[in-house]
Amino acid sequence: MAPVLPLALPPRPRVRLAQGLWLLSWALALAGGLTLLCSGHLLVQLSRLRTFLAPSCPFAALPQVALAAGAAALGTGLAGAGASRASLDAAQYPPWRRVLGPLLVAGTAGGGGLLVLSLGLAAALPGSLDSGLEEGLGAAMAHYKDTEVPGHCHAKRLLDELQLRHHCCGCRGFKDWFGVQWVSSRYLDPNDQDVVDRIQSNVEGLYLIDGVPFSCCNPHSPRPCLQDQLSDPHAHPLFDPRQPNLNLWPQGCHGVLLGHLQGLASTLGSMLAVTFLLQTVVLLGLRYLQTALEGLGGVIDGEGDAQGYLLPGGLRHRLKMAWLQGGAARRPAPGEAPPEEAPPTEDPPEA
Repeated sequence: MAPVLPLALPPRPRVRLAQGLWLLSWALALAGGLTLLCSGHLLVQLSRLRTFLAPSCPFAALPQVALAAGAAALGTGLAGAGASRASLDAAQYPPWRRVLGPLLVAGTAGGGGLLVLSLGLAAALPGSLDSGLEEGLGAAMAHYKDTEVPGHCHAKRLLDELQLRHHCCGCRGFKDWFGVQWVSSRYLDPNDQDVVDRIQSNVEGLYLIDGVPFSCCNPHSPRPCLQDQLSDPHAHPLFDPRQPNLNLWPQGCHGVLLGHLQGLASTLGSMLAVTFLLQTVVLLGLRYLQTALEGLGGVIDGEGDAQGYLLPGGLRHRLKMAWLQGGAARRPAPGEAPPEEAPPTEDPPEA
């Protein structure tokens, strides 16, 4: 039986194949290490921003799978470099003959599967960030006032740090703060008529004002920051509230975080694609080198040509016969009916 995708490998091309595989294996190890760094950086960023991301958002699975894929690629690259270097020396290659088979199976099924899965996650999951950030930022803003509520006491500090660090305000803009109560109830006087009127002015019983927290102010502005009565055109006669001159951060945190995390995911996806291509080339080259050396008894500079292949012909034939036999067993041949059972014959009466 003819092998699958055979390739003739004379002595000089065999040596060049081993040398090229040594370089490509180190390139694969480097790509796997960079994938580990990119996925680790994204995982650290997500751990810092987990308060502003909905718990149901599946985006956190991307760096975790990419970490495993990067580790598998790093291991495959190091093992491939050792095997290709040992194949150049007939004294060092025999121990690797027992390792190459399991390495190829593990690299193809395990490492290749993880890379394909992580590439699919990198292509599909960034779309879920929009709704996840929308829900997470909305919940964080709603709990901004709950500084004494267990489980939400750090929401104010984290949201202030987010707005100051990323130069953003609110979810989509500073006007988002007008629809939530961000002033703690302990600072409100229940006997003040203005406070009572504001609480009774909405069905949810919230103290709503047209103001923003201090973290929305740009500290580098040469003018005082306007935090209160932002929708009243007569409250600040020297400033026009319709113009972007309020000394507030102009963009919302949703767009800033979305662009930041999608940029990290795009970088990680590019590294995963490069790693996948390198791992495919290295595994194919190792398979051809392994099968070629098996025909020469493990001596790369042996006399005569050798033939490398992906799959032996016998395996291909057995898989084809198993497929044909399975299909024949599942469906009967056309025009073929099951044999009818013959009626029982009666014995003639004895004379």
